[in-house]
This record gives sequence, C-alpha cells and structure tokens, in this order.
Amino acid sequence: MIPPFSRLRPLMAALLLALVGAPALAAERTERIERYGDRPEARQFIEDMVNRHGFDREALSYIFQRAQYQPSVIKAISPPPSNTPGVRSWQRYRSRFVEPIRIKAGLAFWDRYQPWISAASQQYGVPEEIIVAILGVETIFGRNTGNYQVVSALSTLAFDYPRRAELFRGELESLLLLAREQNRDPLNYQGSYAGAMGLPQFLPSSIRNFAVDFDGDGQIDLQNSPQDAIGSVAHYMQVHGWVADLPVAVRARIAPGAQLDELLANDINPSFSAAELAQRGVQAANDAPLADKQALIELTTPGESPEYWLGSQNFYVITRYNRSSFYAMSVFQLGEAVKAARAARR
Repeated sequence: MIPPFSRLRPLMAALLLALVGAPALAAERTERIERYGDRPEARQFIEDMVNRHGFDREALSYIFQRAQYQPSVIKAISPPPSNTPGVRSWQRYRSRFVEPIRIKAGLAFWDRYQPWISAASQQYGVPEEIIVAILGVETIFGRNTGNYQVVSALSTLAFDYPRRAELFRGELESLLLLAREQNRDPLNYQGSYAGAMGLPQFLPSSIRNFAVDFDGDGQIDLQNSPQDAIGSVAHYMQVHGWVADLPVAVRARIAPGAQLDELLANDINPSFSAAELAQRGVQAANDAPLADKQALIELTTPGESPEYWLGSQNFYVITRYNRSSFYAMSVFQLGEAVKAARAARR
C-alpha cells in the first residue's frame, strides 16, 4: 500500500527509477498509456492545490504519476453519437431496478439493519423505504460499488472530457482534500467510472458535505459501514429539502382535453397547486387532497400510453441525487415494493 502524503517523498527516487527503467515495449501494449503527471493541465492543477490548500508539490506529483488515462471512462460517460437514435423507455428503465433481485436483497438488508434504518428515519425524517431503495438502486446494497481507481477516473474526466471538466476538477480537488482529512492514500479509493463511491455512490464532494459517521466509530466509511451509508443517505435527503410525512408521488388522472403543455414544460419542479392542476384538467387519480405543490411527471414508453404522476417536493428531492424522473420514480417504486413485500411476510 502506498503511504499517505506525509511519507511519499522518500519513494520518489524509486518511482522515477522504475519509470525510467521500464521496457519500452510496455508502452506499446496499448494505444494510449498516459500518466497525468506528464500533462501540463495536471501540473497546473497541482500548483493550484499547493497554492490554495497547502499540499506538498512532490507528493501530488507522485500521485499524478500514477493516475492513468482511462478510455473506458470516456466511453461510459459519453452520450451516444448523434446519428444513434435514443429511445427512452420507462418500462425498460424500471425493469432494471424494480425487480426480484433488488426486492429480495432489500428485504434482507432491511431486516439486518432495521435498528439503524429506523434511527436514521426518525432523526432525518426520511421514510425507511426510501433509504433502503436508494441503496438498492445505486449498488444493490453494496454488491456493485465500482472497480475504477477513483483518482484515475476523475483525472480522465477532469483533463480529457472538456464538456464537464470543471465539475470533475472540482471532484478531483474534493477527493484529494477528503484523502487528507481521512489520512488515506488517494490512490486507494475505488468507485464508479464517474468517481462515485461506496454503497450510496457519493461523489467526493458529497462525502465531504453530507456523509455522516452514523455508527459512531470516529470515521466515515461508506464502503464498509452500511450504518454510515444509511445515515448519510437520510442526511443527504434532509439537507436537500425532504419534507417529513409528505407523499412522494401519486398517480394523476388526466381529463379529456387537458392542457398539459405548460405543466410538462416545468419538468420536475413542483410548482402547481391542486387548484391550478384542476383548472388544467389534472388531479390525483385517487382523489386524495394535494397538500403541497406538485409537478406533473410524464413517463413514456414507446408503443404505450404515457404514465402520468404528480410528484411532490420529496419527488424533486430524490432527483437531487440523480436528475432524472425515471430515477426518482424507480427509487419510489422499489421502496414501495420492498415495503409491501415486508408487510406481506408478517
């Protein structure tokens, strides 16, 4: 294991000798092997980190000599080519997440960590099933947390993905700050192609801003402590505006001739009162009173009629985790499915 920053300097000479002495054939085994320590953009980033945060220049240079360009990261994050037709399908998307494996795993996880899930729900006001569902959708409760070296993934996105370079440079900065705060080697963090980590797939900035030490052991560990992951998800939702006891979403009933264009143009923002919705021909399918403003959510599947739902402030909060109505509805419905399966078992 590579030591933390404070002990990296003695290893610099050995590293440089290893790099110089490596056979030339090693660089020919792939089309592109690129260590970011050789890139001017990375060297400027290092200088910025030294000047703004007091990092050791040689230690950071060592880190970026080990950070490597990852072509699979660029492939994974890039949108499909413009000549490739993209067909959004709610039913196809839903089937990836609201399915037997996640429901069964959700039951087992809820049983095992019920005291912690209950405590987080009570402390932060977020329903237990929503906490469970986020972890189920993100990683199937820790089964798939990613196997990318995070510093290499974030370096690839920060220096070789111009359209979102600013965002990922910020996350790379947060990763180095996080490593210093946790006294960990930055090269040892593992996660997704986008740099998200642990059971809840928090980016480094989210770990620093929203993660909590929920098990009380003195450290935050979203990879190995389900308790910390549970508390951190609930805290994230609370900070982003979760309203206790407010329903997430209800089916909408659309009257013939309803005026939907203005409602749908507002996307996922809950901006319309019950009276405003009714004036345009929309109301809750179960005739339940709407206590808060709502967004009209349209879920489309090719060849089928759209599903229409009314999404509350809490639906919007779920989209702060992933800005997608499909994502938020999958979280909501997986939570409801696990809760129903749990109730049926009693």
